[in-house]
Amino acid sequence: MKVLMLGWEFPPFISGGLGTACYGLTKAMSEMGIEVLFVLPKPIHSEYATHVKLVAPKPGSSLSSSSDVFALKEFRNVRFRTLPSALQAYQTPSAYKKTVKTTTTSTEVEKSVKVEELAAVESAPDSNVSSPSKSGEAFVGAGANYAGDLYSEVERYARLVSQIAGQETFDVIHAHDWMTYPAGLGIAAISGKPLVIHVHSTEFDRSGEHVNQQIYDIERQGMHGAQRVITVSFLTKKILATRYNVPADKIRVVYNAIDNNHKHVPTHTQIQRDEKIVLFLGRITMQKGPEYFLAAAKKVLEVMDNVRFVMAGSGDMIRRVIELAAEMGIGHKVLFTGFLRGEDVEKIYRMADLYVMPSVSEPFGIAPLEALSHDIPVIVSKQSGVSEILTHVLKVDFWDINEMANKIIAVLKHPPLHSTLKEHGSFEVKKLSWSDAAKCCLNVYNELVGEKALLV
Repeated sequence: MKVLMLGWEFPPFISGGLGTACYGLTKAMSEMGIEVLFVLPKPIHSEYATHVKLVAPKPGSSLSSSSDVFALKEFRNVRFRTLPSALQAYQTPSAYKKTVKTTTTSTEVEKSVKVEELAAVESAPDSNVSSPSKSGEAFVGAGANYAGDLYSEVERYARLVSQIAGQETFDVIHAHDWMTYPAGLGIAAISGKPLVIHVHSTEFDRSGEHVNQQIYDIERQGMHGAQRVITVSFLTKKILATRYNVPADKIRVVYNAIDNNHKHVPTHTQIQRDEKIVLFLGRITMQKGPEYFLAAAKKVLEVMDNVRFVMAGSGDMIRRVIELAAEMGIGHKVLFTGFLRGEDVEKIYRMADLYVMPSVSEPFGIAPLEALSHDIPVIVSKQSGVSEILTHVLKVDFWDINEMANKIIAVLKHPPLHSTLKEHGSFEVKKLSWSDAAKCCLNVYNELVGEKALLV
């Protein structure tokens, strides 16, 4: 099986759960012998570097003028191709425009883009690539420029990926989240190959009821244009059925997992402290419910003084949340670390006594699995996909700050409860594997190409 996979976040350019999911899923597919070509935008900044080592670009690439081709040493059957682009994970249109403005001028970027597009078109074989006026026009667009506009950049990415696809052989197209849907639809129209889209998050998760209509339209077009839709939970499947009118029989649920082979480095120095540490780790945005975390923290501190709340992450609500902690009078008890990566994430997990994910709408939520793998008790909101598969965690409605506070106090004050959640949760998470998720994806591919399904 050969898969053309489209994404917009992957190590070493990673800032959230989507990159982690793509890493785990693709690595498992490689181990199963599935051949994958993963195409993603090349971020301007490489600030999210992790432990993954890039190998030298593939020599003699016919698209070397417009893309880098590289391999990762632990991925035997996967090639990665990056395109010059300012697309980054979890960007809003306004954030994208700010990124472009602070990086370079629109004139300089536009000139660069024209050179890249010309190189891609010139290097693609005429027999395999349709011109913009043919079948792919409705999806890949024509004549859009960069100029600080996120939607135009998504269209440009679609055009360049379509050129790359014309030089590759593949059985199925697998596109992750909305920025890649136009590219997936364009390639499907040109190649005639089946399209699978993977929904890790929807505009309703990110924005609540105040959705961006243009992003919603792109998502809906992708969902209805694909032959199969993969969601990361039944929670997300329900949103697709009710909000996007996607037929339930074309949706397949494939849960995320965690790399259980990862070795956690033990700390060599005992942390001497009297305070208990309650951890929030994730993007500080409306979707993640940081204000409910603080509201619960205030109630906990009215009962217990020896508790410190750590909020690790960055996002568009960071300034408001810092101000909110000060207004509540608990600023001295809340530590904001900013975005963490690598060893710093390991350290904060080792320090924590409890992890809380109070998300308002969480399609899945990989962080609780990571916390459990570090032997940390977990509280998750009932409005999360991960709550569907975990038994040995405490669950609470995100808006019920009284119950959230009560459960935090119970875990911190009662060692038997803390130990039970830690031991059973750690055992439970070991049963979740990316190998099972990869097999489920392969079954979806096989449905479309007529192969026999695997037992999972």
